[in-house]
Amino acid sequence: MSELKWFVAHTKPRREKKLVDYCQRQGIAAKLPCVDSVHKYRGKTVVFRKPLFPGYVFLQLETGQRDSVRQNDHVANLLEVFDQESFYRQLQDILLALESNLEVRLAPAIGEGMRVRIRSGPLQGLEGWVEQRYGRATVLLRLDFINQAAAVKLDANMLDLA
Repeated sequence: MSELKWFVAHTKPRREKKLVDYCQRQGIAAKLPCVDSVHKYRGKTVVFRKPLFPGYVFLQLETGQRDSVRQNDHVANLLEVFDQESFYRQLQDILLALESNLEVRLAPAIGEGMRVRIRSGPLQGLEGWVEQRYGRATVLLRLDFINQAAAVKLDANMLDLA
């Protein structure tokens, strides 16, 4: 029996759950971290389970299983994981955070020079450019008003890519 290794399956659009179903039928270990997404329709609240990382499923495969997964109708590409130990540790951390009912969401990599929109707070809806990062949590955001620029420090969690 060959050793199991982690791979990342990049799926075709909206095929993550179908790939997981296929893997379960084939006896392949598959992880799809999901979060609840709440929507209101005509006064009814509906909760959907959505992938935390849209377009990606994490698979543990034997050498002989790679080709069958790669040729599956749901897979666009099969990516090799080079640092198996670090990948597994990080995946376990994410799964633990999801199981502990903490609010987990995909955080965009916001860097200097990127155009962003403020998601919450008194400046909600305004757009600007990230001038500087201060660690992981704080950004200096440049807002342009009437050909004048003002800068404000904000929590990076308040921003979305514009």
